[in-house]
Amino acid sequence: MKSLAQLIQQPGLITAPGVYDMVSLRLADKFGFDALYMTGFGTVASHLGLPDAGLATYSDMVNRVTAMASMAKTPLIADGDTGYGGLLNMQHTVRGYERAGAVAIQIEDQEFPKKCGHTLGRRVIPMNDMVQKIKVAVDARQSNDFLIIARTDARTSLGLDEAVRRADAYANAGADILFVESPESIDEMTQITKHLKHPLVANMVEKGRTPVLSQQELLDIGYKIAIFPVTALLASVQAMSEVYTTFKAQGSSKNAKTPLYDFTALTHLMGFEDVWSFDQKYGDNSDIPK
Repeated sequence: MKSLAQLIQQPGLITAPGVYDMVSLRLADKFGFDALYMTGFGTVASHLGLPDAGLATYSDMVNRVTAMASMAKTPLIADGDTGYGGLLNMQHTVRGYERAGAVAIQIEDQEFPKKCGHTLGRRVIPMNDMVQKIKVAVDARQSNDFLIIARTDARTSLGLDEAVRRADAYANAGADILFVESPESIDEMTQITKHLKHPLVANMVEKGRTPVLSQQELLDIGYKIAIFPVTALLASVQAMSEVYTTFKAQGSSKNAKTPLYDFTALTHLMGFEDVWSFDQKYGDNSDIPK
């Protein structure tokens, strides 16, 4: 399998679906994507039941990176928020995420506590402070195949020109991939790719601040990676909401209309074959599926 560092140098768009827990990770891992994206929004929501607003700690998140990356065959890009503190924290975070098995870390220039990139009220730190963070991140990694994704959230509060200026500075500081968060039109997306020559991330959030475009549209504009951080989570919550509504109304799942994943397929997805093989070798195997 080619590394993410190799893939970003080749033609084509890298589609990286969002994963947020171990079930979504195991399912997405089966499809043969070039990369998966560990969404901060979804991971904080599923792991802690809290908003993505700087409440998750480094320990919370690096533990999730470790669990996901150790199980996935697909390269995992991981959200590293602001680095969870100052420059020394940034060094510790990059080293921890790389050891955990991620292939890239996304770091952003928001003030702490950070907020989800498609919400209002985000503030950014001085550009030079983020430049120093990028330099520390680049120096901290052990391998050049571990990529640094520099994200700026300046567009919403300071405008597109400032966001592009910051992204260019982060590229000069050594970032491998640039991420200008929440442009608000196709024209703005085109301006970003026109002015920045590093590989670029498009953040596709349904009903967010940025238009969701097709693969070909993103390629034509000039993006290299498209992340879809919450699409699977939104679909899951919608389906669960329908199921719970049915329970409340009818007291049973009988005659429910929501399509369900096959239970036997789910047991296979979660690795029960390994349990059955173990039991056949070491334990009582009288009722193990043949």
